[in-house]
Amino acid sequence: MEETYTDSLDPEKLLQCPYDKNHQIRACRFPYHLIKCRKNHPDVASKLATCPFNARHQVPRAEISHHISSCDDRSCIEQDVVNQTRSLRQETLAESPWQCPPCDEDWDKDLWEQTSTPFVWGTTHYSDNNSPASNIVTEHKNNLASGMRVPKSLPYVLPWKNNGNAQ
Repeated sequence: MEETYTDSLDPEKLLQCPYDKNHQIRACRFPYHLIKCRKNHPDVASKLATCPFNARHQVPRAEISHHISSCDDRSCIEQDVVNQTRSLRQETLAESPWQCPPCDEDWDKDLWEQTSTPFVWGTTHYSDNNSPASNIVTEHKNNLASGMRVPKSLPYVLPWKNNGNAQ
């Protein structure tokens, strides 16, 4: 049994192409050859079905259900599913030692304590005194080039404003 198993994994083993019986392909190149040959032989490809457990298995459509029930790769896939399910159950059963760190942030409090002025496009706020507690009125300075102004309206019509017509 072990000899058969290692033989099926041999990358130099020659495999017969299901699309052209004259093609003998090394196992390591077989998947690439299948794609190329499937394109070159669409008439044969339409009569074959691909095994859901191993894409290298190209079986006549009439025999696919029998192949699926007896495919050697099916047991490997099913065993992987069983192992993943078991490990998932063990992970959910084991409690995680991770705990959420304490949060010292209070965004509402920070918002009220914030002394900076809000951002306004095209303007900068200058103040003579740089202290955050300063209550000096700030001067608005426009960073736009001379002769330029901030737009008073959007350059497009909003979909819900249809020239004053109600929808």
